[in-house]
Amino acid sequence: MAIALEGCVSSLRSSMQLLDSSIAILDSGVNDFARLSKVLQTTRHFELVSEQDLQAAQSSLLAEIRPEVDSLLSRVANYLDKLERREQSLIAKCELQEGRLSQGGSTSGMGNTTSRTTTSGSNALEELKTKQLRQKKERLSYAVGRLEMQASQRERQLRKSMAAQ
Repeated sequence: MAIALEGCVSSLRSSMQLLDSSIAILDSGVNDFARLSKVLQTTRHFELVSEQDLQAAQSSLLAEIRPEVDSLLSRVANYLDKLERREQSLIAKCELQEGRLSQGGSTSGMGNTTSRTTTSGSNALEELKTKQLRQKKERLSYAVGRLEMQASQRERQLRKSMAAQ
C-alpha cells in the first residue's frame, strides 16, 4: 500500500508542478494585459464628415460671409475714392500755393523794406504750410497704400475660399 501511495503522491506532485508551470505561463501572458488592452483600444482621432455635409457647410459659410466682404469692399472703394479726391484737392492746392509763391517772388523787388519783410514772413508761412501739406500727402498716400494692400489681401482670401468650393 505504501508503494501505491507513493505513486499517488508522485502523480500529485507532477500534477502540481504542471499546474504551477501553467499558472506561471498564464501569469506571464496576463501580466501585461492592462497595457495591451490600452494599446489595442481604438481611438478616433479624426471624425469623418461626408462630402455633402462639407459642401453644405462651405456654402452656408460663404452665404454668411459674402455680404460682409462685399460691404467691406464697397466701403474700402468709397474710402479710396474719397482719399483720391482729397489727394487731387491737395495737389491742386499745392500747385496754387506754388503759383502764389512764384508770383510773390517776382513782385517783391518793387516794394519797400517793410513790404519785403511782410512778403518774406508770408513766404515762410507759405513754406511751412506747403511742408505740412506734403507731410499730410505722404501720410495719406501711405494710408491709401495700406488700404489697397488690405483690400487685395481680402480679395485673395475670398478667392481662396471660393476656390475651395
